[in-house]
Amino acid sequence: MKVMTALFGPTDAAHRAEVLKEAGASGVFTFEGPHDVFTPLVLASQVRGLDVMSNVAIAFPRNPIQLAHQAHDLQNLSEGRFILGLGTQVRAQIEKRYGAEFDRPVERMTELVGALRAIFDTWATGERLNFRGEYYRHTLMTPTFVPPPSPYGAPPIYLGALGPRLTRAAGEVADGLLVMPFGSKKYLHESTMPAVRAGLAASGRSEADFEVVPEVIVSVATGRDDDHLSTRRLLAFYGSTPAYKPVLDAHGWGDLQPELNAMSKQGRWQEMSSLITDEILHTIAACGTPAEVAAHVRDRVHGISDRLCLYQTGPIATDALAEIVDALGDDR
Repeated sequence: MKVMTALFGPTDAAHRAEVLKEAGASGVFTFEGPHDVFTPLVLASQVRGLDVMSNVAIAFPRNPIQLAHQAHDLQNLSEGRFILGLGTQVRAQIEKRYGAEFDRPVERMTELVGALRAIFDTWATGERLNFRGEYYRHTLMTPTFVPPPSPYGAPPIYLGALGPRLTRAAGEVADGLLVMPFGSKKYLHESTMPAVRAGLAASGRSEADFEVVPEVIVSVATGRDDDHLSTRRLLAFYGSTPAYKPVLDAHGWGDLQPELNAMSKQGRWQEMSSLITDEILHTIAACGTPAEVAAHVRDRVHGISDRLCLYQTGPIATDALAEIVDALGDDR
């Protein structure tokens, strides 16, 4: 099992990546949080043999040319070990925080992947760039702006998705799916995978042509009374977002989403965690000792993937990571 875990910022990214590799991680990923998503990966890419991935870079505020240059450089820096993970985020964040457009996100993301592939192809072959879509138009690529061909080829493009339409689209146009961390075994097997298979069927591909990478929220017990409080707060934040209601619906907890949403609008962030019951906590997150965490993760992803991402609210302790990796039977 290939285990990837998060880098939380650029300051110590190179050292942290080395430490995580020594603890058994096969790769590191970044997410679009308080820091730039690509900068830590530039530093981590210098650790030989370690995969690096954006999980995820928010696509719509960025232009395909900009993304292509960043991805091309990271592919070279990492010696072919980079995965470009892209996501849509939700309407409020895109429109109100980024000041970008969000309309028809599935169609927009599908076209963006096509634009990236056209740019990579032009750089590799020298053929004229002539991508004309509804959202993106790229018809000029003069030699001054063409990077040298990568000996590692174009980086794979994975899409982060939760809903059925974008998940299906990932199966149609992407190289892999990054399963959102707010999830469960039931939702993964009964909702996510059928949509993936429908997308693969539409594109004439099999599951062997596509990688599904589940991300699981992890909370390792330390013996304190408030061991999992930060994880409860994280689940409450996710649960307040309408986009994540389908996961709650799958377990009969759908009424919780509007209640959490209302509390978030009132600024009652500290109180929201009290609504995350032990049942919800242990269904969505892998909690407990490293052995218990590994058992939860193995059960959730069995038959789906041999790569997964572990996500915590803060940096994972290296000894705990090593125990989890050992328990999962790392086969690197």
